[in-house]
Amino acid sequence: MESLRIIFQDESLIAIDKPSGLLVHRSYLDRRETRFAVQMLRDQIGRHVHPVHRLDRGTSGVLVFALDKETGSALSAQFQSRSVDKTYLAVVRGHPDESGSIDHPLVRLRDESEFRPENSSNAPQDSLTHFRCLARTELPYRVDRYPTSRYSLLELKPETGRQHQIRRHLKHLSHPVIGDTSYGKGRHNRLFEEKFGCRRLLLACTAMTFCHPVSGKTVCMNAFPSADFVSVLEQLGWLHALNA
Repeated sequence: MESLRIIFQDESLIAIDKPSGLLVHRSYLDRRETRFAVQMLRDQIGRHVHPVHRLDRGTSGVLVFALDKETGSALSAQFQSRSVDKTYLAVVRGHPDESGSIDHPLVRLRDESEFRPENSSNAPQDSLTHFRCLARTELPYRVDRYPTSRYSLLELKPETGRQHQIRRHLKHLSHPVIGDTSYGKGRHNRLFEEKFGCRRLLLACTAMTFCHPVSGKTVCMNAFPSADFVSVLEQLGWLHALNA
């Protein structure tokens, strides 16, 4: 039976390095899927776990669970109050600015099965993501109307936690994540599959820092990008950028 890589565990919390392609929990949109991080981790450690945040199915990296409901509620409150520091890496199309902030409200996404109170609003919610460019390249491949194609490696720090926030913000910036089948560009995704063997979303949560809800100490959790992600970075000559 497949085991998840545990990167942190104590009496109250446990965190894994979630692989790309794994759902956190059952979803109406993926009714036929039978593998979920919640169930797999529960079976692996022999006790119930409570997810306190989410990662998209295609996103890999740090995923934190509480081992009891009280700790889960306390840590979830930190995510809601924006006091959790989150760091992501993404390979994107084009050459964005060296650094910047994407302050762009996002409409809430809902599953068809999600309960909607009568007074619920569909008004856009404030959403903020900071980024800096770690590496750039220009490849001799024609994808659009230009004879070459440009790509960049970004470090991203979302302050808010809207669904698909980073992916939607980068689409808004016209620099979508490579491998994103919902918000990205199919021609660029196919180029990375053909040239670099990439069949995943190139987005990973590499670090998370917060106040431990029980001990009160600062906890730093890290997950080095997985082998399939690193393989692409290596082929692009970007491994040095991971230490930037």
